[in-house]
Amino acid sequence: MHEIKFETGLSITPTINPLGFEYGSDCFGPLVENRRLDDIRKSLFEPNCEGPEIVYSIAMDVGKKTHIQILNDLNLLFGIVTYSAGKLGQEPIRSQGHVHKLSSISNLSTPEVYEIWNGEAIIYMQKSDKDNPGLCYAVYGKPGDVIIVPPNWVHATISANPNIPLTFGAWCDRDYGFDYEGVRKHKGIAWFPIYDEQNVIKWIPNPNYEKSELICKTPNLHPELGIEKGLSIYQIFEKKVDTFNYVPFPELKKEVWVDFIP
Repeated sequence: MHEIKFETGLSITPTINPLGFEYGSDCFGPLVENRRLDDIRKSLFEPNCEGPEIVYSIAMDVGKKTHIQILNDLNLLFGIVTYSAGKLGQEPIRSQGHVHKLSSISNLSTPEVYEIWNGEAIIYMQKSDKDNPGLCYAVYGKPGDVIIVPPNWVHATISANPNIPLTFGAWCDRDYGFDYEGVRKHKGIAWFPIYDEQNVIKWIPNPNYEKSELICKTPNLHPELGIEKGLSIYQIFEKKVDTFNYVPFPELKKEVWVDFIP
């Protein structure tokens, strides 16, 4: 097990060996799905690199037992992920990057509301999976930080400390799904994160895209999307259960997405 650094609002504890989660008596959750190194090689800077066999473990649809029905009624799903410590060759432990597929609930690509639980994270985003990736952001987060990915954007989650397993939670559309086609066509995201000799992440442009600029930053607070400082995103949901209705129905906040800065 490893200790979570802030109050998540859920009695769920990440485990290290094996990667996974232990659920308290008031919580529900599935057996984890594992993403293995061989599953993501084609999107890495060094496809033949060495690294942990299990890169990360995912538990989609967790929460308090008292909320099972309302989460289904609202088309909301809470997911949690824990990453292995270590590296993927020169790269940090990370996901390969994807766009959310069109949801059958709204017929739109949906946003995602991330919350860092443990470790150090970078949520990488680019506006498009086409040759011109558009705006690119690397948003650096620590435990308790909330980072929001807007609809239609490519995103990848990156562990920024090779010595500490990363754990995060996220509000998702219940009809979640991933489109990898554009990222795989370009052999990865538009900017590769690479560790230097001091284990500081540097960024190398992917030559399979047109030239772009990467903006490295800390998260915006986003009160316009219901985020309250001092409350976890699950506690915010408990306080006002319709706060995250814009996740399955992004058109509810369509004005926010127009010039969104994460």
